[in-house]
Amino acid sequence: MVDKKIALVLGSGGARGMAHIGVINWLEDNGFNISTVSGASMGALVGGIYAAGKLQEYSSWLKALTRSDILKLLDFSFARSGLFKGDRVIDAMRELIGNHMIEDLPVSFTAVATDVETGKEVWLNKGPLFDAIRASIAIPMFFTPVELGGKMLLDGGLLNPVPIAPTFIDKPDITIAVNLGGEPDLKLEKQKFDHHIEFNEFEKYHEMIRSFLSGFQVSNDTPQQKDWDLFDSASLSFETMQGTIARMKLAAYAPDFVIEIPRNLCRSLEFDRAQEMITYGEKKAAERLAGLLKCDNSNK
Repeated sequence: MVDKKIALVLGSGGARGMAHIGVINWLEDNGFNISTVSGASMGALVGGIYAAGKLQEYSSWLKALTRSDILKLLDFSFARSGLFKGDRVIDAMRELIGNHMIEDLPVSFTAVATDVETGKEVWLNKGPLFDAIRASIAIPMFFTPVELGGKMLLDGGLLNPVPIAPTFIDKPDITIAVNLGGEPDLKLEKQKFDHHIEFNEFEKYHEMIRSFLSGFQVSNDTPQQKDWDLFDSASLSFETMQGTIARMKLAAYAPDFVIEIPRNLCRSLEFDRAQEMITYGEKKAAERLAGLLKCDNSNK
């Protein structure tokens, strides 16, 4: 596959996006030439770091990340536009990866964000890499919006959680999309529950968010209703919306291959499960793309 130009489309989906690293590892291990990458939100973060040639450094950093480290990276903004400023996360990435201009990267890269005022998606393929990434990961309510190029930008997953169209300009031979909003895998539920039992420290963080948001909602103590607060409702609503949009985009701009990652694989902020997510991505890539290897071998 060395002579084939591969376009890789990396979808949004929080910590599940660490599975993107596994997909990329499998592609590289099997000789695929990834010539262009587009991504939204976590897909933009992983894709941009890969395009800069620093994915292994980022992978090692993630594998060493603890729950306490995750908490330390969250810098409260106490602004109505978002809970966290996101400066610590981006500063940590700049220190690890370095400063890069998108147009100078060895692999073509586009991060997708959403223009809040016009309601249109924005393709960021020029300028400082981490400015584009920060805009693409600006999850509503969670991270504050980013002003870039005179536009107020939010998470690219709002309008295009699997951004296939930006790769068309490079005229790839094969397009592979990774959708992090796939149908839930019921076999994962017990594993998820068992992990949740020991997640006490991260629950403290969750409670901090709940306390902050409590002032924005009216209490309703109806015993028959499931105990969802504003944070739970917003997170689930966002993922439901992204899943619907992703299916529409995949139908409208059908890639050659889609790797589906179940949306219940892990919680959005479980970044301490890097090795597990990376291994899962490698496994799904092997399952879905094995046919490409057979075609390549038959042509030799």
